[in-house]
Order: sequence, then C-alpha cells, then structure tokens
Amino acid sequence: MAVLSALAVVVSSCGVATRAQDAEPDGSVPGAGNPSKSPTGPIPAGLEKFYQQQPNWERCGRGQQCATVSVPLDYSKPTGDTIELSVRKVPARDQSAKVGTLFINPGGPGGSGVEFAAAAAFVLGAPLLRKFDVIGWDPRGVGQSTPVRCLDTAQLDKFIAADGSPDDEAEITELNQQAKTLADGCQQRSGKLLPHVSTKDAARDIDVLRGMVGDSELYYLGMSYGTYLGATYAELFPKNVGRLVLDGAVDPAKSAEENNIAQAKGFDTALDAFAEECAQRSCELGSTKQEVLAKVDKVIADTDANPLEGSGDRKVTQGLAVLGVIYPLYQKDFWPRLEEAIAQASEGKGARLLALADEYADRTPNGYSSNSNEVIYAVNCLDRQDIASVAEAKADEAKFKAASPRFGSYLLWGSLACANWPVKPEDKPHPIKAAGAKPIVVIGTTRDPATPYEWAVGLAKQLESGVLISRDGDGHTGYNEGNDCVDRAVETYLLQGTPPAADLKC
Repeated sequence: MAVLSALAVVVSSCGVATRAQDAEPDGSVPGAGNPSKSPTGPIPAGLEKFYQQQPNWERCGRGQQCATVSVPLDYSKPTGDTIELSVRKVPARDQSAKVGTLFINPGGPGGSGVEFAAAAAFVLGAPLLRKFDVIGWDPRGVGQSTPVRCLDTAQLDKFIAADGSPDDEAEITELNQQAKTLADGCQQRSGKLLPHVSTKDAARDIDVLRGMVGDSELYYLGMSYGTYLGATYAELFPKNVGRLVLDGAVDPAKSAEENNIAQAKGFDTALDAFAEECAQRSCELGSTKQEVLAKVDKVIADTDANPLEGSGDRKVTQGLAVLGVIYPLYQKDFWPRLEEAIAQASEGKGARLLALADEYADRTPNGYSSNSNEVIYAVNCLDRQDIASVAEAKADEAKFKAASPRFGSYLLWGSLACANWPVKPEDKPHPIKAAGAKPIVVIGTTRDPATPYEWAVGLAKQLESGVLISRDGDGHTGYNEGNDCVDRAVETYLLQGTPPAADLKC
C-alpha cells in the first residue's frame, strides 16, 4: 500500500490520547500492582523466557499502567538479540467482573497502540471498559518500542511534499530520488531491525503478550491495517483465537496493485459523498456536486505548478494538497474543515489545507511526532511485492488513471520506495482461512475511503469462521462511530462470545 493508505489508518487514535486518561473517582488505579498471571496456553519451544517474563507495570497517566516487554529480534534465533515493546494497560473499571484482556491496535502500519490505549475512553464503549483490561502496544519498529528511523525532519518534509503524480521525466527522476533517499536512510539507521518488522513478526509478538498476561485465548479489536495483523495472527495461531473483531478490513488476498486501485476508488467515493452533502446545503464550494468537485480539482491542479503559501516558509505543494483533501474524508465530523480549507485555498490561502496535511502526517511545528511515515514503508515493502521499478510504474500508469483520474497516480507512485527497498519481501498475497479458529467478526463500512467495503466482504469470505457486519455509512471503520447496531453486535460478541447473525446489516 502507498503512503496515503498507511498514514490514513492511524487517524482513529489521533488527537485524543491526552484527553482520555481517566482515573477512578478517588484517583486510584484499578488493579495497580497486580502481577501478571502465569502464562497460559502453548508456548513455542525456545521462547519460554519471553512468555514467562513478568513486566514491571508502573503508573503512567491517571488510571493507567505502562511496561516494557522484551521479544526476539528474529524469532528463528530466540537466543539472539532482543528488542523492546512499549505496552500500556487500562485496567478494567470493575475488576470483580473482569472478562479478560482486550488487545487493541489502531492500524498503520505505524499507528501507536500505546496512544490508542491512552484514548481508550474515546475508542471503546463503557461496557468494554468496565469488564476488560485494555492493552495497547507499539508494534515492533513503532514509536516507543524499538523504532525504525530513516530521515530527519527536513528530509521527511521533502519526501512527503514531493510531486506524487509526475508529469515528465525530470519529475519522475526527482520522485525516484526521494524514494531512494528514504530507503537508504532506513538501511543506514535501522538496517539491523529492517528485516524483522513484518506483520508476521508483529503477530508473533501478540502471542507473547497474550501468554505473558495469562490469557489462554486472544481477545482483540483491530482497526484498518490492524485487521491484517489480526488475521495474520489467526493464521499463525488459530487455536489461540478467542474473540477477534477486525474493523475496516484489509483483504490479504489482493495484490498491492489491486489494493491501490481499490483505495483510489474508495477516496473518490468518499469525496463524492462529501460533495453531495456540501451541495445539498449550498455550501461555500457550490450548490451542485459537480461545482464542489470542480473546486477541489482546481485546487489540486493549480498547486502542481504554483504551490500555495502555507505556514512560515512552507509551501502547499500538490502532494500536500492531496493529503489535505484526503485526511478529512476519514471522519465525517471533519468535512466542514475540508470545505473551509478548499474555500481558503481557492483564494490563494493554503494554511488550512497545510494544517490538515500536517495532522495526517503527524507533523508539528517542532517536527514529526511519530515515525509512522517511515514504518509504513518498512512493513509494507517487507510484507508483499509492490512495484519493482520506475518502468513498471510507467507501464501501469494508464490503468491507475483510468480507475481514478483524481487519485490513481498518487497511489501508484506512492509505492516507489518499495522498488528501492534494501530488504526483499518475504510474503505474497494469499487468502487467510485460519482453519479451526473460533468466530472472527469482520466489519466493513460502505463508503469507507481507506479500506473499501469489498475488502471486508473478501476477508469475511476467506476466513472459515468469518462473520460480516456491514455498516451503511461514511468515514473510516464502523465500531463506536454512532451506529448502535454495530456497537451492540461488537460488544455482545466481545463480552459474551455470541457472534452476530451472518451478514448483519447495520
């Protein structure tokens, strides 16, 4: 997947962590100081010390606990080097009625599970917070865990602002150089870690965490890329699957090309929905869908040759303009911000559009607050084959433009870093069946911009125990997005183990 897909999936946890650390009324931490139970379930040979480790849970924020956990760098060499995972726990509010541990992942690859857990009060419904210890962790390579590092702020600014739809050989050469700079930087700064950040490695880490906290089965809620991580876990450890919910699903059987084309169309679908809603109330951008889309397209087209004034000495290039358009499509509540940003950009003022792009890329006035822009490539380029050369991208361009004249080129050329990647992909697209696993709930939203609905349909059909929930709506993912039908089905399943009826429509 290209940079657009991976950056987008982390929005579910953005901006709420500092507001969401809720304490008990007396300021105490429920369950504080309680050691982990003894490891439960099968322990792979040679990994006993990892499953049996007792993390030192320390208070971090109000009502929460944090610890550092050790896992093998290379699971084929368990006595070799180790890396660290940063873990945050939000203890169940009612310890006497606790069901177990619910592991949560916000997506990415590159999203911080530690921040996601800090935002648990906004991410999860009250019934789940009451009866589950909630654990989020930064997967290997991410954030506070042993991180992938590639570029400094100035280099990353240049990479993200690059022209993602090159019009001539000079622009293609420049884009390829930026992709090579990223790949070379990752190799130089993180060469030892780079071959060991695959989704399979991250899934093995989850089983260490499961066993370490003493749960015989995994209870898990994964969003976006987190659904691919969860499905991969189910493929590797089907007998350890307890209750899995995969929301905003990725289809593991699709090739990178198929995924990128589908996602480009998904962004078109979401933008169409925004334009229709905007036009219905005669918004600033026009009174018809066509007028609204024309304003958006003009801003994108004009910034190709004439970047807008942004903030300070930063300009809004076409690449940043596209990010600024895409980001608000993930959350319907953000649509008014998109309207305002396009209206301002139409008058030559790019600050609001740049602010949206910066939120998308975790860019702050002091630099980047996360390494998600680097991790996404480190994981995706290792997981599966993408475009292998500039020549291949040129050959595919007509196909991508035909599928989505507006976003197709960005999704195609955004994968160019993988053509320069120093580590060969270790896996191929394939259906995941997870034979023998207990029911796995898959959620798809009909106008999801980042993980198109058909991906959820595909994953639910592949999984031998897959159960599909279809949410008719806008925005990215389905749980806790204002649909009571979805929320009841998910919470009933996680709390009671009763999956929804097959193909539930909400």
